[in-house]
Amino acid sequence: MDYDSLKTDRDDIVRDGALFEAYRRPGDLIDSQHPKITAYARRVAGEGSDRDKARQLYYAVRDDLRYDPYNTPMKREAYRASTTLAAGHGYCVNKAGLMAAVCRAVGIPARVGYADVRNHMTTKRLSELMGNDIFYYHGYTEVWLDGSWVKATPAFNRELTERFGLRPLEWDGVADSIYHPFDLGGRRHMEYLGYRGVFSDIPFDEIRGAFRHYYPRMTRAQEEMPLGGDFGAEGALEATTK
Repeated sequence: MDYDSLKTDRDDIVRDGALFEAYRRPGDLIDSQHPKITAYARRVAGEGSDRDKARQLYYAVRDDLRYDPYNTPMKREAYRASTTLAAGHGYCVNKAGLMAAVCRAVGIPARVGYADVRNHMTTKRLSELMGNDIFYYHGYTEVWLDGSWVKATPAFNRELTERFGLRPLEWDGVADSIYHPFDLGGRRHMEYLGYRGVFSDIPFDEIRGAFRHYYPRMTRAQEEMPLGGDFGAEGALEATTK
């Protein structure tokens, strides 16, 4: 597959041809019907409007689950929302899938989308494993609120952003929540380069194929076992030396 040809400037292309009802139903990996997903979602969401519930869910997924790009193996089961919840950690792709799952579990339509971003605030180890500073298929969630899609990015937990010297990414359920272009010190943090479309479920096979193409060394290792390591500790250490 020519993965470069799948990139576009538009953020609204429905790549899998899904109809709106698909964003309410469980998927294979966005398993919103799983008992642990439904119990967690109902407990966290509480009462109120869909926007109130979605905001509660956003902050729970953002902060209850540690951002960790090292310890999700490149295996389909590891990307299932219920698996991510049980693990207590994940990175942008599977945390976005979990956000979609918990929204659907309380009756709020949600889907997942992907973008290529240049991240200027990664760690030395992760950059070496990836071979570059571009994060292909960076995952986010789109939530249907008051008749429109609103982007939410619950990837970086508050503790991690504090260790890296970044602003925690807030979300009000009205405006899109995407990464800040600069960190607290005024250094460039995140730059969006293009989009890969929106989907009703995590397109695991496509993402795995793209990662094999763009990150061959890292992906070969992750298909065998988790890479291991503490991303937060790496970032905190490097932040003190800048």
